[in-house]
Amino acid sequence: MKLWQKNIESLKEVEKFTVGKDREFDLQLAPFDVLGSIAHAKMLAEVGLLTNEEGDALVKELKEIYSQIENSKFEIRNDIEDVHSQIEFLLTQKLGDAGKKIHSARSRNDQVLVDIKLFLRNETEGLVKIIQSFFELLQSQSEKYKNHLFPGYTHLQLAMPSSFGLWFGCYAESLVDDMITLKAAYDVVNKNPLGSAAGYGSSFPINRKMTTSLLGFDDLNYNVVYAQMGRGKTERIVVMALANVADTLSKLSMDACLYLNQNFNFISFPEELTTGSSIMPHKKNPDVFELIRSHCNQIKSLPNEIMMMTTNLPSGYHRDLQLLKEHVFPAFRVLKECIEMAGLMLSNVVIKKDILADEKYKYLFSVEEVNKLVSRGIPFRDAYKKIGLDIEAGNFNYDINIHHTHEGSIGNLCNAEIKKQMQKVVDSFPFAAVQAAISGLLK
Repeated sequence: MKLWQKNIESLKEVEKFTVGKDREFDLQLAPFDVLGSIAHAKMLAEVGLLTNEEGDALVKELKEIYSQIENSKFEIRNDIEDVHSQIEFLLTQKLGDAGKKIHSARSRNDQVLVDIKLFLRNETEGLVKIIQSFFELLQSQSEKYKNHLFPGYTHLQLAMPSSFGLWFGCYAESLVDDMITLKAAYDVVNKNPLGSAAGYGSSFPINRKMTTSLLGFDDLNYNVVYAQMGRGKTERIVVMALANVADTLSKLSMDACLYLNQNFNFISFPEELTTGSSIMPHKKNPDVFELIRSHCNQIKSLPNEIMMMTTNLPSGYHRDLQLLKEHVFPAFRVLKECIEMAGLMLSNVVIKKDILADEKYKYLFSVEEVNKLVSRGIPFRDAYKKIGLDIEAGNFNYDINIHHTHEGSIGNLCNAEIKKQMQKVVDSFPFAAVQAAISGLLK
């Protein structure tokens, strides 16, 4: 029977439609459902809603189920509605009435809420580590290629000299700001909704602060109605942070596609990292970057998808929210894969030397020549006009040697300062405290 079922069974068509893909996505929630249930069982025993013996038996059996999940031996039966039902079924099958008691002071609403928050928290931690590794690669390449100049563009027109030190470094610093938004999303996630039940609390004297501590949450979602309202909002905030990272990767990928183009010809890759054409034997296509670009643009659409899926919902739980898992859960995997593939490509990039020695790039140095005149005391507007007229008359002379020294420029990348910014954000995540709490729960 379903957790909510009494004597009447749903029409099979209704059951199939309402369950949807829940079993598939609930498998990803399974370890977190067990963790939430262990904390809940310990709390129920603490407040006297379970005997100590019942609480101990439930915790022991839940740890066994957790082990099965870790070893890929857990499954949700086709005749069971979701992961919550499957775990309660296993507990009841093994422990009898004690298994039925674990749902006291809890609803599937707050049960799935805590599962999703634990899932999002865990996935965010994994994403932070991958981003940090990619950031370090970008910084390393920035230092390695800091003296390799190439054209900078505005409006896709030649603008001023840039360098691969600046190019790699700009995406590294972009990830710092992306990480700040990810930390903000993590702070929203890291609040405990357990105990809000169906969204209106419980008449039992439960201890919500106990489960908060046991699960390593930073604090509670205090108001029980708001705890329920957080579903949909939490996911939207998280995917907005993912979209920021995706936007950085998408722009980087577009740059790479342009720079590999023969008309630019700034970079190349080993042949095994590119693809060919079925009829054009010369082709070396940047398919990896093209797919990263598309995947990341799809992730950038997620905040709007979540916003629209939750538009016009009043407070309280609604079944619409079930569908969010299908959109949010895969985004973490896709984004991680995109970062890893971008790392593979950029680890093997070949940078062309002496790009700016080609005369076609000579006008990149027009600002340098204006500034030289200004340094001699000529007003900027007069210097600008003189160089402009020289260009129009075909009398423009230039020197490709440049000397920029201010913070963040070609000659002063400030990679060490950017690294400090990133480390500060990463250190602000309470991963160690969370892991200690979860380890303590599973002892």
